[in-house]
Amino acid sequence: MEGKEEDVRLGANRYSERQPIGTAAQGGGADDKDYKEPPPAPLFEAEELTSWSFYRAGIAEFLATFLFLYISVLTVMGVVGNPSGSKCGTVGIQGIAWSFGGMIFVLVYCTAGISGGHINPAVTFGLFLARKLSLTRAVFYMVMQCLGAICGAGVVKGFQTTLYMGNGGGANSVAPGYTKGDGLGAEIVGTFVLVYTVFSATDAKRSARDSHVPVSAPASLS
Repeated sequence: MEGKEEDVRLGANRYSERQPIGTAAQGGGADDKDYKEPPPAPLFEAEELTSWSFYRAGIAEFLATFLFLYISVLTVMGVVGNPSGSKCGTVGIQGIAWSFGGMIFVLVYCTAGISGGHINPAVTFGLFLARKLSLTRAVFYMVMQCLGAICGAGVVKGFQTTLYMGNGGGANSVAPGYTKGDGLGAEIVGTFVLVYTVFSATDAKRSARDSHVPVSAPASLS
């Protein structure tokens, strides 16, 4: 009977080759971790301002956001500006989603090793709140991201002025039947999913986490 009681108490954790689950997984000490939590980033790090890698990361964020806005806005312009109205004449709504997700996939893959591949002020701000980067780097990233977005949209406007002005620059609008509050709620939920996905994919507790970021981030965005 003692053996049966022991089996019931340990359950699936009685075999050493199996990974502990439930409360049994919480019994190990700090030395049992197979990962290392990075220390929190300082609020202000003056040494970053004298490092070339700091400015290189900002340039990477600028270029990535520039290319993202340039391609995505042009894709939207091609769909909403279709004079024939034929669904076969453009890539359609799915094409817009693929352009957004595909560009994020490529750009995150290219810039992850340089700047972390944020390409979004919401991601940068979330990582700052989690003490993953300093205030200096967070502000610099967000400034470069906004400048890149402005330049990307500006280039589209320069190339396709009539189409750009006639369609409001491809800006989102609330669909008929929905209120502005509904639109705001959808944006909040969508941004939460994006930032949550980035945090989950870059969690130090996950194995092979670096390979997940270029795939999981655009999947949540699309």
